[in-house]
Amino acid sequence: MTLFYVFASYLALGALAGTLAGLFGIGGGLIIVPVLIFSFGLQGVSSEVAAHLAVGTSLATIVFTSLSSIRSHNNRGAVRWEIFRPMAVGIVIGAVLGAWSASLLSGPALELVIGVFVIAVAIKMLTGANPKPGRDVPGHTGLAASGGLVGWASAIFGIGGGTLTGPYLNWCNVRMQQAVGTSAACGLPIAVAGALGNVWTGWNHASLPGYSVGFIYLPALIGIVLTSVFFARFGAALAHRLDGAVLKRIFAVVLLIMGLRFLLS
Repeated sequence: MTLFYVFASYLALGALAGTLAGLFGIGGGLIIVPVLIFSFGLQGVSSEVAAHLAVGTSLATIVFTSLSSIRSHNNRGAVRWEIFRPMAVGIVIGAVLGAWSASLLSGPALELVIGVFVIAVAIKMLTGANPKPGRDVPGHTGLAASGGLVGWASAIFGIGGGTLTGPYLNWCNVRMQQAVGTSAACGLPIAVAGALGNVWTGWNHASLPGYSVGFIYLPALIGIVLTSVFFARFGAALAHRLDGAVLKRIFAVVLLIMGLRFLLS
């Protein structure tokens, strides 16, 4: 497969990830990581680094896509900066540790972990399970600690943290709109720290394909970023015209199939 066709496929992946993220209100990383793992396999990338490369590349794309999301939510007054700041401290530390933790896993083991996570998210989407507000927002220490856990897990799964941060803040009695907006802001430090951590842990790895910087594959990064932001807006507009509940169930089934593929491979 020539570099031209490889790059074109990642433009298409960015369009798909952006559309689905806008349509369902989920982070693109949940789509990007599994599809990148499959794509790298088709390119002949070693299974020992394919999952690590997918996670690192996904986090790098979120650095760019989160900026637009943060601006949009902040303009609506939906970002609780007093919550974000202490969480961000823990997030940065947790994301670096998460990238390091992922580097200790073999490629197949990391794929297994990602598969379990994808299945868990699919089940959550199918059942509509969400934690009910049950406590108040903790102090700075508690927010930093929770940020550390979110950053650690997000760096392992290659996501911006919205799947974890939003429900957590909602459980802490933060209004849903503000929980989503603050979660979007938290995605930036997760992505920056996680991406840099993957550059560090993957630097000069013997099995990396060309055009890689650590565990970040540049053709995929550029292609996804070029299309995902525009198509996220398209997906958000489409969400108002289609039956979101039915589409969400269909998408959850697709995630379930992808997750099972990782577990059974």
